Amino acid sequence: MDLSNGLKRRVSGFAIVLVAVCFVLPVSSTAEVRKIVHPDGRIEYTNLSDQQRKIKYTGNKNVSTKQVYKYRDGEGVLSFSDQRPVNLSFKVLRFDCFACQLRSKVNWYTTPLNLVAYNKHVRKAANRYGVEEALVRAVIHAESAFKVEAISKVGAQGLMQLMPATAKELGVKNSLNAQQNIEGGTKYLATLLDNYSGNVTLATAAYNAGPGTVTRYKGVPPYAETEAYVKRVAILKDRYAKAL
Repeated sequence: MDLSNGLKRRVSGFAIVLVAVCFVLPVSSTAEVRKIVHPDGRIEYTNLSDQQRKIKYTGNKNVSTKQVYKYRDGEGVLSFSDQRPVNLSFKVLRFDCFACQLRSKVNWYTTPLNLVAYNKHVRKAANRYGVEEALVRAVIHAESAFKVEAISKVGAQGLMQLMPATAKELGVKNSLNAQQNIEGGTKYLATLLDNYSGNVTLATAAYNAGPGTVTRYKGVPPYAETEAYVKRVAILKDRYAKAL
């Protein structure tokens, strides 16, 4: 199924080609959804390879865009954009957990690290709760790829993807505020590390699948997503520890 055929709308001066149902139905196993920026400025979203689509083009390709905004423009036209609409009501269409995608083509041993973003907040929270800065940064990288407005399909929000109920328990009033999110997420990590006697593997497994699930399985639950997540966070943590 080519997710790019059938819907053309004018958004922010360029045309976007997208079928809305792609955000409701499971994506084909052929590939992750990717964003293609054409030379004329046209944006296209598809889950098929260039060979499958039998299309040749020049220009930049950005794999796995994290967030798309759905809204109606001033004329009532249904539109989609990767730019947040101004002064318009919109719905956020999400792609979940950066490190949880089983078919991810990211090389976690070489993907660029982010050593700069939110440095002050990360360092302050890490020191306050006694959590390694490398772990905090690895979890942010794994959860949202440092996108402060990331929202998952189940409602997890922000840099460290806090669920509303968890955020409330942690005293976080606005999960899309970077400082509050990092403060709450780091506090939660500290609690999990304390619960599992400092075991980072179990703590990150609980962060992904929930403490109850880890307790039930007496270890990392046999979920492909959680196993991939734990492995990737460990890789990122080790790399951040060496780089910081």
